[in-house]
Amino acid sequence: MNASPAPQCPDSARSVPLNFGLAHKVASFITPGGPRLGDQRKRSAVEDMRYAATAAVDHVYDITGLEAAHNLHDSELLIVDRATWVQANAQSFDVMLGPVAEEVLGGKLEHLTDTQYAITEVGGATELGAVLGFLSTRVLGQYDPYAAIAGHGASGGRLMIVAPNLVQLEKELNLDPADFRLWVALHEQTHRVQFAAAPWLRDYLLATMHDLARELGQVTENLPERLASAATGAVRGMKNREALGEGTPAPGVTALLSPEGKELMGRVTAIMSLLEGHANVVMDAVDGSIVPSVKTIRRRFERRGKNQGFFPRFMGKLLGMDAKMLQYKNGQKFVQYIVDQVGMGDFNRIWESPENLPAATEITSPQAWIDRVLGATPAKTISAQTTPEN
Repeated sequence: MNASPAPQCPDSARSVPLNFGLAHKVASFITPGGPRLGDQRKRSAVEDMRYAATAAVDHVYDITGLEAAHNLHDSELLIVDRATWVQANAQSFDVMLGPVAEEVLGGKLEHLTDTQYAITEVGGATELGAVLGFLSTRVLGQYDPYAAIAGHGASGGRLMIVAPNLVQLEKELNLDPADFRLWVALHEQTHRVQFAAAPWLRDYLLATMHDLARELGQVTENLPERLASAATGAVRGMKNREALGEGTPAPGVTALLSPEGKELMGRVTAIMSLLEGHANVVMDAVDGSIVPSVKTIRRRFERRGKNQGFFPRFMGKLLGMDAKMLQYKNGQKFVQYIVDQVGMGDFNRIWESPENLPAATEITSPQAWIDRVLGATPAKTISAQTTPEN
């Protein structure tokens, strides 16, 4: 007697097996709460971090000259615990990846049996949840521009400072808490100001990422597994404290992309390089008059072996951009070169429109951006020395 084929769910009854809600539950279950503090110390730490994050805005304005720093009323400043950070990122991943995954995978779901679908959903959620749980113990702060799209928070997004992680790290490195909290807040508030200065950037970046994901859908058979593999690779790199750009590039996908897909990949890489590089330039512009122990913080942070942030590494693994990860190191050089050449005021034209964003090739040739956007100017020789990565 022949066995009957395993039952299948109708395509219309299924959502794409990227269950971010389940991933959140997994992460919350496995994530430790962080340093144990008495109620008074907790309240004091939260108040101090909120004060530092608020104070950082004026310093960002003084360094960048971006008037948007005075107009952040439509975004939120949140001092959060690890569980809240996990929840927020599960929501944001749903916004960034869910719609395109639905579009790309929708036609393939009918070929999965109920058992295959359940295994895919639970397995992917478990792995992503483990990733989020691990990261929630490492991330110090994050600006999330996509919260409102997910139906959470203010229209301008939310800046999160992960309180347990700051408390833990400042103790581990024996840092002055007030100085360290302000130093971290400078980087994150810069991202908040970037999106406020360029209100078109949130939707532009999201649309570009969606377009690129669609291109990838044409050359990869299993997006959920690729997402999980990308996240796992990102975490493995952070655990091993790999130097930026080291390791073996993910094979195959980049070469298979269409010319349009490669252009989209370059565009996303360039935007990320710009955002991180600009925030690092702002951090490195502060001196002892703003953060008295800044030299000590940088030295001990470097010694600890701080690596590149998770999101660029995740995107690199996900999109097969490992070979392009070196471009992230060039973001800070790109910004610093232009500021040295023409000043911060002219650099700020970069936030005016998508046309003023750097092309992928311009990240390593900032004079080309100056010539294209500002008009040809004499190139000056500048030091090749770079500041510490942040």
